[in-house]
Amino acid sequence: MTSQNNLEEIQREDVRGFRGLLRRYRTQVVATATVTLFCLVGYAIMQLTDEVRYDDVVEALAETRLSSILLALFFAALSFLALVFYDLNAIDYIGKRLPFPHVALTAFSAYAVGNTAGFGALSGGAIRYRAYTRLGLSPEDIGRVIAFVTLSFGLGLAAVAAIALLVIADEIAPLISFSSFWLRAIAAVILAILGILVVAGRDGRVIEIGPVALRLPDSRTWSRQFLVTAFDIAASASVLYVLLPQTAIGWPVFLAVYAIAVGLGVLSHVPAGLGVFETVIIASLGSAVNIDAVLGSLVLYRLIYHVLPLLIAILVVSATELRRFVDHPAASSVRRIGGRLMPQLLSALALLLGIMLIFSSVTPTPDQNLELLSDYLPLPIVEGAHFLSSLFGLALVVAARGLGQRLDGAWWVAVLSAVAALTLSLLKAIALVEAAFLAFLIFGLLVRRRLFTRHASLLNQAMTASWLMAIAVIIVGAVVILLFVYRDVEYSNELWWQFEFAAEAPRGLRALLGITIISLAISIFSLLRPATFKPEPADEDAVRRAVEIVDKQDSADANLVRMGDKSIMFSEKGDAFIMYGRQGRSWIALFDPIGDHHAVQELVWRFVEAARAAGCRAVFYQISPALLSHCADAGLRAFKLGELAVADLRTFEMKGGKWANLRQTASRAQREGLSFEVISAEGVTSILDDLSAVSSAWLEDHNTREKGFSLGAFKPDYVISQPLGVLRKDGRIVAFANILVTGTKSEATIDLMRFSPDAPKGAMDFLFVQIMEHLRAEGYKHFNLGMAPLSGMSKRETAPVWDRIGRTVFEHGERFYNFKGLRAFKSKFHPHWQPRYLAVSGVGNPMIALMDVTFLIGGGLKGVVRK
Repeated sequence: MTSQNNLEEIQREDVRGFRGLLRRYRTQVVATATVTLFCLVGYAIMQLTDEVRYDDVVEALAETRLSSILLALFFAALSFLALVFYDLNAIDYIGKRLPFPHVALTAFSAYAVGNTAGFGALSGGAIRYRAYTRLGLSPEDIGRVIAFVTLSFGLGLAAVAAIALLVIADEIAPLISFSSFWLRAIAAVILAILGILVVAGRDGRVIEIGPVALRLPDSRTWSRQFLVTAFDIAASASVLYVLLPQTAIGWPVFLAVYAIAVGLGVLSHVPAGLGVFETVIIASLGSAVNIDAVLGSLVLYRLIYHVLPLLIAILVVSATELRRFVDHPAASSVRRIGGRLMPQLLSALALLLGIMLIFSSVTPTPDQNLELLSDYLPLPIVEGAHFLSSLFGLALVVAARGLGQRLDGAWWVAVLSAVAALTLSLLKAIALVEAAFLAFLIFGLLVRRRLFTRHASLLNQAMTASWLMAIAVIIVGAVVILLFVYRDVEYSNELWWQFEFAAEAPRGLRALLGITIISLAISIFSLLRPATFKPEPADEDAVRRAVEIVDKQDSADANLVRMGDKSIMFSEKGDAFIMYGRQGRSWIALFDPIGDHHAVQELVWRFVEAARAAGCRAVFYQISPALLSHCADAGLRAFKLGELAVADLRTFEMKGGKWANLRQTASRAQREGLSFEVISAEGVTSILDDLSAVSSAWLEDHNTREKGFSLGAFKPDYVISQPLGVLRKDGRIVAFANILVTGTKSEATIDLMRFSPDAPKGAMDFLFVQIMEHLRAEGYKHFNLGMAPLSGMSKRETAPVWDRIGRTVFEHGERFYNFKGLRAFKSKFHPHWQPRYLAVSGVGNPMIALMDVTFLIGGGLKGVVRK
């Protein structure tokens, strides 16, 4: 029995270890599975199109009627109009109101990028975050908007497909070789589940699924959004339907097939559902429509529904930069958020054109173009142009990631690659359409040059698993296209060495080999991450330079740089800095960057890239809402930490009923013989021994040790660097607090607060009041009372899990930390409460980053355990 128990325990440990391994490498596992799935899809397409030839597809494209294209454009416009209402309904659902032009441009751009680049919730979500933060929505609100549009599309798609299956299962069953009975059964189950959700969520009820509490929309919102989703899917399906040749398949049947194809494309995680969507459509319609016509229609569908909206979004935003449109009333609304959207739009276009260049390198040039080139250009020029244009396409794919992050290096790579590729496209095939697209990209990049000012090395970027997966999918797609186009060409080693104007298969093989080799080099370079290293604390000269910057700005907390226990990263001009420390695999920046606000974007990005280059995560601790948009641009996620209490000294007076308790405390302290005095920095040295005795007694009485990083410690050089407020009783110092100030007198705060065990009750309240009155008399505007951790977390049922956990700890965690007591103490001074956040890079659990912050403050695990 014992051995059986041991065996079961070993098995459970193995399962837990396997699950932990999957959680740790889930991104890499998903990426690998996606590439494998795409390979299978490519094989399926080759089998399904076994009787189709490339020339047949080109001929089918050429025979598409103009009226069909115009109808497709009309239905695409209707679909994108419906997509705008996704965001409008989402914003109404969270109880907010935003101007329609802003929402329309944001939604249109988000879907244009999401449809092209794939990962709609992420790529489109990034655009929404950038735009809606500018319009005043909080990160929590934006997260709810993204969740609403994502879930509403998914549930609406399921509902439309299920209804269609239920009604016309008899017509669909022969297309996919499946029983109509089971199709109806599956549809009925889906509709039953959706019906249960509608009933459960009536009147906005909350349902709990495990640890997640979700407030479902009320019946009115459900109905309205279902109509929007159904209209969107019907319109987008019509785009492809009108491009198909006349067929016996009716529109309702096609709608069901289309909905299933879109759903499977989304679930596959392949960017834009590329290949998966096409496979389902071909497999379903191949018996009723000529496959070559289906392929031609799919190419036009991708151009009209995916490429054209992206070009329109870029054109609209770019037009506002042209001088003659700058002052137009309609442009002013667009300009407000256009700069936030443009980097992502240009990134998606660069990715798209990079793919186009790669795919064009494995497709043949029209015969008439080749004949014209042979009359004017030597063969080596054409061969070289063909090969190099594919490599510049790969360069655009790599630069696309940097464009989304607004890197100046990525801008230069994209511009130079696009210019070179434009020239080569004319030399290799007189590809005028290809050249026009590249010219459009160059136009967008030049018009918005001022957005790409972040100084970071494109070569030092480690490509993420998602980008490496995208590159792998592109390469596999190029292989499938090559095999499809030249399926009648028998392979031989001699093909690699054939150089003739008419020898296009060898030309495609060489281009594909070059792309593959360069892609592998990029992947290996990205996967071989640099080893981590520990940043060294700043030297005396760096601290002196930082202190000079601190004295010229408004944040009093920035004086913590005087501790000398943190590393410092200066801006290129030396007018701003970030102070940070390292714990575990976290680089932790304290507060917002200090100094000139023009250097903030540059510093945030440099810090994130430096952390990545060291193989670590970037963490920003106790940052203000003003920094959130910069963190989002750098790919960080924000989590609320608590609230900062700031008292307005300009209106501070110990008068009125709300100050009665503090007045009584101050009067009692004075009756007990306490006296207050502010000692200048120069005078602190003479009483340093007395202060040390008070500090040691306080540490011993509280059974704790000195902290660091975000808290000051009793170090002589630090204590004597700023003025000090002290309380005396019978001439003896019984309490003190160092006062952190800057030359602007905009803000002051205190850090070290120490008092003797025999200090009278209420001594600290009295010390605070006296310091605030002194600062007000000195002309200071605000007094920073410090942060109340976990304060102000959302109470809503639909709040993020992080907020709900934080709220629970705040309400019931008094045995571990005096959360409520600390907020109550600060509330005595009637401050304004300002949110503070933790921002973390990567996809890891923020609790790990927060634990690293805790260890850094406490001096490691031992320090935290020993307090």
